[in-house]
Amino acid sequence: MSKRLIFFGPPGAGKGTQAQRLAESAQIPHISTGDILREAVAQGTELGQQAQSFMDSGQLVPDNLLIDLVRERIQQPDTTEGWILDGFPRTVAQAAFLDQLLAELQQTPITILNLEVPDVVLVERLLQRKRKDDTEKTIRRRLAVYHEQTAPVVDFYQEHNLHAIDGDRSPEEVAQAIDAVISV
Repeated sequence: MSKRLIFFGPPGAGKGTQAQRLAESAQIPHISTGDILREAVAQGTELGQQAQSFMDSGQLVPDNLLIDLVRERIQQPDTTEGWILDGFPRTVAQAAFLDQLLAELQQTPITILNLEVPDVVLVERLLQRKRKDDTEKTIRRRLAVYHEQTAPVVDFYQEHNLHAIDGDRSPEEVAQAIDAVISV
């Protein structure tokens, strides 16, 4: 069975942890846009060089460049059995681009898993990571940006195969809930 999954959720919800676990057990690639960007830059591809110029100047990589990188990545041979997208799409415009791309590549249907965790829990989790850039102020700003820009993507996907997952539980309990959804 082909598995094409998109993981949503605010910073600290556990998307990366759960996506990596599932990718390993299902033997499908975990595709993180951050990883794609770093890999394209490291390989010196044309798209990587374009992305590097934006990143070097402190700008966000534009949607059209990100979608080209995602297009390139999901057409690689290791994605034939499926993939897990983590960190993309982050805006409604990116979601619309992705819908068009997947239809064009005949890579539908997809399952969207939205990990829901209260902000107060997210702040606590992110502060426990003890990363230099994880101050309470920056965490709250990142959550505000998420609610403003990324949360509307969940509304965009209401007509799709969208599943809300309570992410305010142990990683094992969240994994069981995810496995129950994708095994249906």
